[in-house]
Amino acid sequence: MMFRLLLVAVLLLAHGELRAEPSPAEKNGFAPRLIIYNARGSADSCGPGCDRWIAVEGQVDADAASRIRRFLADAKDTKRPFYFHSPGGAVEQSYIIGRLLRGRKAVARVGRTLAKACIGGTQVDAACLKIKTAGGEVEAELTTRNAMCNSACTYLFLGATTREVAPDAAVAVHNSKLTLVVHGQPPPRLVAEFRERGMARADRERAAFVVSMGISRELDDLIKTVKFESIHVLTRTELYRFGIDTRPLPETAWTLEAAARPYVRKFAAAKQGNGASFRAMEWRLFCENGRRARLMFVRELEQGAAGTSTVMMMAGTEKSVAFGKFPARVGKYEVWSDVVAPEAMQAILESSRLQMGESTQTTEGKTSLATFDIDTLGLGASWPQLLASCPATGPRPAASTNAAPAN
Repeated sequence: MMFRLLLVAVLLLAHGELRAEPSPAEKNGFAPRLIIYNARGSADSCGPGCDRWIAVEGQVDADAASRIRRFLADAKDTKRPFYFHSPGGAVEQSYIIGRLLRGRKAVARVGRTLAKACIGGTQVDAACLKIKTAGGEVEAELTTRNAMCNSACTYLFLGATTREVAPDAAVAVHNSKLTLVVHGQPPPRLVAEFRERGMARADRERAAFVVSMGISRELDDLIKTVKFESIHVLTRTELYRFGIDTRPLPETAWTLEAAARPYVRKFAAAKQGNGASFRAMEWRLFCENGRRARLMFVRELEQGAAGTSTVMMMAGTEKSVAFGKFPARVGKYEVWSDVVAPEAMQAILESSRLQMGESTQTTEGKTSLATFDIDTLGLGASWPQLLASCPATGPRPAASTNAAPAN
């Protein structure tokens, strides 16, 4: 009789579920199960020439893979990017979905899809979830600001062949937890041994999955060091070093910030040298009056830099915004600011790319020039929105301690 009870307990323990779900606080604001749907936005809302995408959001539940498989079987447009916003959930389901995305050669990004019919609500109440899962395309907006793909969502994300994490979005990891459902009263030693074997198997499966997705084993080594009760947000350097997002200059679109004094914002992170570090940057565009704008450029101070610099933004070869040689210092950031003349603003709006240039004169009297390009994606749509709130006259915006790029 005792042998039979132990056998039943072992069989039930074998059905334990491995989870990498975050704390209840992190789940707040997410759908209780993973949903997937087609979304449609304005022109270029998901990139140049892209106005349609596939949204994947919510907690990864025990039946998620079967639903995703059915959706993908009917989704004939294989070019649409996937946007993820999820706190995590069931690990084994995430592996399956990740492999489905790999077979599709998917493009994955971290971003929140905001259904226009639900604007003003929670985006996850029953009425909104019904709209998102009814089939067809959902009219929506995209934002990467504060979007996340955490815990088990990371494995979905790794399945894509192209992965992009915006500078204002996050991918976070931690170790998994094995949840066991035990019937009867098996000896504690048996439960402990089963748990140990289960976690060892889970470690092997995770390591194999990470490597099969072309990601550095360093990621798996890191995950094992982060307790389930905690979470580690991958830094830009780690995203690059592990092979998750290897772009040298990830950047966001220009987006309107509805602050007390509205402005248009853009973030970027520039790779330094071999990728051992990235330098955070931010642009803020204010409207001073109906004709004049002011551009603020914020970036991290460069460690060990010597000499003086002149920073300039060019729209083509004729129009430019020169910031001068003496930025304000706010903590570990330097803040440049200058007026944008109407003709220069028009040239900026008409350009698809803008060039940032920095001329540095060293203490030895030598001059060096460094340049890089940024895009104007989103600026054409957000600038008219900013103009609508622009006062007839306005004060010059001052640098503040809030003027700091996202990490």
